[in-house]
Amino acid sequence: MPHNTHLLRPALGGLTALALAVPTAATAQQWETRAGDRNWGLDISLILEGVYYNEMSRGISDPAGFDDGHDHGHDHGNGHDHGFDDGFNLGHSELVFEANLGDLFDGVLMIGFDEDHVEVEEAYLTTRALPGGFQVKAGKFLSDIGYINSRHVHDWDFVDRPLVNEYLFGDHGLQETGVQATWLAPTETYIQLGVELLQGDNSFIPYQGGGGTHTTNAGDDIRSSFSDVSGPRLVTAFAKFGPDLGPDHAMQFGVSGGYANTWQEETEHGSGLEEWDGDAWFAGLDAVYKYSSGRAYGHGDWRLQGEYFYREIDVDYQRREDQTTIAGNAQGSGKARQDGLYIQGVYGFAPRWEAGLRSEALGLTNRGLPTNEGSERNFAEPSFGTSYRHSAQVTFRPVEPVFLRAQLSQNDFVDEDGDRDRGLEFMLQLNVALGAHGAHRF
Repeated sequence: MPHNTHLLRPALGGLTALALAVPTAATAQQWETRAGDRNWGLDISLILEGVYYNEMSRGISDPAGFDDGHDHGHDHGNGHDHGFDDGFNLGHSELVFEANLGDLFDGVLMIGFDEDHVEVEEAYLTTRALPGGFQVKAGKFLSDIGYINSRHVHDWDFVDRPLVNEYLFGDHGLQETGVQATWLAPTETYIQLGVELLQGDNSFIPYQGGGGTHTTNAGDDIRSSFSDVSGPRLVTAFAKFGPDLGPDHAMQFGVSGGYANTWQEETEHGSGLEEWDGDAWFAGLDAVYKYSSGRAYGHGDWRLQGEYFYREIDVDYQRREDQTTIAGNAQGSGKARQDGLYIQGVYGFAPRWEAGLRSEALGLTNRGLPTNEGSERNFAEPSFGTSYRHSAQVTFRPVEPVFLRAQLSQNDFVDEDGDRDRGLEFMLQLNVALGAHGAHRF
């Protein structure tokens, strides 16, 4: 995402003004007009988030094998250790437009913004009345793989995204432009099957296309060896199952996977050009259990949730000093194999109050991309240790659209040399939803 504060701050101000100027944004919840047999409904909502962040003790900022720095792993795009500065931050806020065209389509436009960035996070249409339980979604959207990937910040139980989702699929999860088709089985047991055809150009599947020319410090031009590959370049599939457990209990199990036929990444150096070119796939499991006590304001309710994902990137690698000279023996083929998981539980210990715990592991299997190592720049396939994070949160919801959350997290990350260090961070999050907002999914 381009970083241009000079241009984006006015845009941010304009979006905020637009939300405040729309007379019904926070009070009248539906704006409806009729023309012939068409029935338009438009809901607008504004999700505002603020976060106070305090890095109480500094540990290792990025888990080994998942950064594009010295360990030649995968860049998740944060640029720094958490995305928050010490002190007060305008967090991730959203302006959401939702409308329908009678029984034909639902339309959603979701614009995310913070202090420096404005981005169209989702913009899609979904069908409303296809026969046989089928539904089609088209546009830019969050993939339905796993459980948390398709959920937005205000729908999480913790301030931050789980490590496995962030580092395998990017800061926003797997977010792509394409088409999704789902089928809901006509059975008492909830069964949904889905497939997605996606363009394939994000943190999980970087794409360079027919690259340009790189000039070294010595003045040599090196032409990229990549070639253009037409989209869609990523296909995913998922299945979700939910047995009927009665009115107080609910469970959902999911399995999902994806294959990208093109995975391209290059790094320019003053001494040459590194290139990785190949394909990638991933697979994952997820499970969610919820219990409703029937008491007021969530008192006594339980939620348990966990996910596991594994990915494999199969690439050819080379590092050239000029157009034809390979640096040392830095050329070959290899596979990056990485995975991660988390499990979390949240309990409503009093009306409007809940507390949660989350444990995460990243890189149980952790072989990075092939690269060059040492002064001879020989070809190498690095392997790294496992990083962990443990978090606890307390949330208070004075009214339904507002919550205040305090979270304490201990990072136990390992670096590329195998050294381990722990860091401690505290976050206080305020999230407010203004205006009409669609119900959250299970």
